[in-house]
Amino acid sequence: MLNMKKSNSVILFNQKQVRRFYDDGKETWYFSIIDVIEILTDTSIPRRYWSDLKNKLKNEGSEVYEKIVQLKMTAPDGKQRKTDSFSTEDLLRVIQSIPSPKAEPFKLWLAKVGYERIEETEDPELAIDRAMKTYLKKGYSKEWINQRLKSIEVRKELTDEWQERGMKEGLEYAILTDEITRAWADRSVRDYKKFKGLKKGNLRDNMTNLELILNMLAEASTAEISKKKKPNGLENNKQVARKGGFAAKKARLEIEKQMGESIITAKRAKKIKVKQNFFLE
Repeated sequence: MLNMKKSNSVILFNQKQVRRFYDDGKETWYFSIIDVIEILTDTSIPRRYWSDLKNKLKNEGSEVYEKIVQLKMTAPDGKQRKTDSFSTEDLLRVIQSIPSPKAEPFKLWLAKVGYERIEETEDPELAIDRAMKTYLKKGYSKEWINQRLKSIEVRKELTDEWQERGMKEGLEYAILTDEITRAWADRSVRDYKKFKGLKKGNLRDNMTNLELILNMLAEASTAEISKKKKPNGLENNKQVARKGGFAAKKARLEIEKQMGESIITAKRAKKIKVKQNFFLE
């Protein structure tokens, strides 16, 4: 069930409106598939087009059919009506089923991304090089990027340790990450993101150098303590996560004492300006 705290809005793509809905609980945007179909196909009857496509997906047993979410959005007459919607990931999967020249750029992009992921599996250094180029294009400093790439390495070591301890990727990783963040930063991941004015996006991508360093210290400490303690079960792993976070909190408080101000800031590492399309915040 979707969290009742929500944000309805409209964005423009090729001068046409795409209705969207933000679910605070899942931190996910949902988009009206009718609006997207109208843009990509130029059809005058997007509802009929979607009805036929939906039946086709259902008959084919497509998993994406099960991902349809009905949400109330403002119709052209100003009234709130339920409309079929998809998250960004599922929307891109549906677009692959639309035979339209306007959909081709998305299909080519998806194919390129898939090929790059296969390359990165065979040669992990490629992933680092691509990440470096991506951050540079977004306007980050090289100093910050070096810290960020190091934080990715530290995070990977931590998740490898969690996997060794039998923790499940997804919800349990998120719970443990939240414990670490609460311990060192005195706020949950969600509250931290709200403090920085974020709805979507990676929190680490918006941390300052000092915030990144302390977060790395917290995660590295958690990984090392876990290797020594070898905790079993989620509750024991949560205790270790708190210990790792508290180690970084001690460092944070000492630095703040010397600085005379808080390290936790609403400032972002870089105000990113990205050309907006219908699936980007």
